[in-house]
Amino acid sequence: MKLCKEQIVRVFLFFLALFLLTSAQAYAQRSSFGIDLGETTDRFGALARTTTGEADIEGTVIVLNRANAPGDPNIVVGGEAQLPVDTSTHAPEFAGFVGPEFNIGKHFILGFHAQVRKIYPPTSDVNGLFFPRYKMLLLEIPAVAEYHFGSSGHAFIRAQVSPEFAPHYNQSSSGPSAFPGPSFDHAYTIRASAGYTFGRWYAKANYETRYFKFATNLGNPSNLNNWRSDKASAGIGVAF
Repeated sequence: MKLCKEQIVRVFLFFLALFLLTSAQAYAQRSSFGIDLGETTDRFGALARTTTGEADIEGTVIVLNRANAPGDPNIVVGGEAQLPVDTSTHAPEFAGFVGPEFNIGKHFILGFHAQVRKIYPPTSDVNGLFFPRYKMLLLEIPAVAEYHFGSSGHAFIRAQVSPEFAPHYNQSSSGPSAFPGPSFDHAYTIRASAGYTFGRWYAKANYETRYFKFATNLGNPSNLNNWRSDKASAGIGVAF
């Protein structure tokens, strides 16, 4: 995995933040930490589809547990890092979020998160010419739904759907681009997980699909910024 200096610093800060979040038991009601391994497949414009391995690290903390009154939410804080093995054709990502999650009866959890995500799209070699893509800072508001079932509610499925908003652009890590930032059209991210808890431990499998579309103009020649990503992974985690 080839990471630039800025990305290495962000990885360190991310792990430091996760450590502080998951170790702050004096204030947190419950926290979890997990690692998923899998592969991601990406395609930019009409370029060839590429696939690489990926490690995803995530952590969450319930910083404010709901009161006994029905309808009170848990306030959840968390973050994740998505680290592809090959960063020359795939995008590392870092995200942090906070938001309410409501317990609906004994089996359902519904909520939404206010989330900030930083994406580092790769520079592409197009017929011997380099096309650097702008780094993207995104505000996301994913809707979250979780259902527990089976013996003692140990099995679960979780879905997360997020329409994307227009990103804020920063210069590519590989250098300045000769093109302006692309004009955002629409984008979405859909993620689904299924798993089972074993005491403090849990195991789960995940699938995520994402699509970014930009207007075809000077900032998006030959639709080279349009991006389709599909990820499949599985992993384990622990709850504190």
